[in-house]
Parts: sequence; structure tokens; C-alpha cells
Amino acid sequence: EHALVERYGLKEAVVVPSPAEASQLRPVIAAAAGHYLSRHLHDGMSVGVGWGRTLRLSLSAVARKSYRRLSVVSLIGGLTQSSAVNPHETASHLADIIGGQCYYFAGPAFTDSAESRDMLMNQPMLRDVFERGRSVDLAFLSVGDLAQANTMTTLNLISDAEVKSLQAAGAVGDLCSHWINIAGDVIDHPLNSRAVGLPPVHLKSVKNSILASGGKAKVGVMHGALV
Repeated sequence: EHALVERYGLKEAVVVPSPAEASQLRPVIAAAAGHYLSRHLHDGMSVGVGWGRTLRLSLSAVARKSYRRLSVVSLIGGLTQSSAVNPHETASHLADIIGGQCYYFAGPAFTDSAESRDMLMNQPMLRDVFERGRSVDLAFLSVGDLAQANTMTTLNLISDAEVKSLQAAGAVGDLCSHWINIAGDVIDHPLNSRAVGLPPVHLKSVKNSILASGGKAKVGVMHGALV
């Protein structure tokens, strides 16, 4: 933990014990993340939420308590079908647990073209959510990888051909549905011009961010997100 704090200039790092079964790694990380988030919630704050299986699992470890004037903002678009990892459902579930007002992008995670994405993001209601996302007090995030059977391909958000294309372009994974390289830069790829949500560059202005992820497959993208 100390080495991570020193290496990346973090305020704090929490390393969980590796479970005997690899399949239990995500629940262990999620439990720690949920408890950590609970410790940092307070009245009058706004919380931006990313997406993924780890964040969804973490909600079971968030203490149920009603806060005054607290808002939850989903930082990315959603899925067209109900899913345990749907960003909309993750944000709304967290808002229910902590008694907050919920805001989310009423649109898909990816549009069919850059033009559609720009037109959607220029709608007044979505611009309002975008601005709320830029000014959150705390961002609660995870990262996705490009290993076999990752969340994006499992949910049919991207194809196997797009995975290969992303890897060829230098992507190591995604942060808020935007594909980044190991240096933390958003890569030049058509999928990034179709992503609905808050670009990672705006996360730099967020005062506090919690990144909950782990596993060897995510080492590269976690490095990119932290730098």
C-alpha cells in the first residue's frame, strides 16, 4: 500500500488479501471498496459512479444511511437491457441505499456513430448531467480490461474484431467507457468518438476518486488510470 501511494501520488491505497480461489477476487475487492466508500460519504456531496461488476457487488457493503442533499450521478451511458452491471441501475441502487437524488445519461453506452453521439450529448438534459458529472465531489470508479471474456464483449457492447482493433491501437482497457493506453491517454479509435459519458480528462478535476479494481489482467489499465 505504501509503495502504491508513493509510486502514484495517492492519498491512500488499500490492498486486499488474495483469496484462495481466483473467482473470489472480485467479491473481496468489492467488499473493501463498499466499506471504503461508506467512510467517505457525507451530507451535501455529489458522487459520480462508473460501472462494472466490481462496483455493482460493492453496493452490498455500503452502509444504508440517509444523507441530506446528497446526489449520485452516473458518469456513462447505460445498457438497453436490464443487467446487474447496468450503469443506470448501479447509480440508482446506490442512491437508494444512501437516500440520494440520482442523475444519469438517458442514452446508450455507445452510439452508432460520432455524429449521433454529438447530437445526443448536445441535448439540454444530457448536458445538465454532463456538467453535474464534471463537478462531482467524489468519483467511484472501476476499469475494464481487454482480456478474453471481458465485460464489454460479454454484454455484446463491442465485438471480438473491435477488441483486436483496440489492442492494435494500443488500448489496455477502458475508463468510463473510453479506451486508454498504458500512459493513461485516450487512444485514437472510432469507439471513443461514440462513447456516451464523461471523458477521463475531466476526472482530473475531481477532488477525490476511488478506483476499485484488481487482477493481473487489469494491471496495465490500472496503471494508465492512476497516472
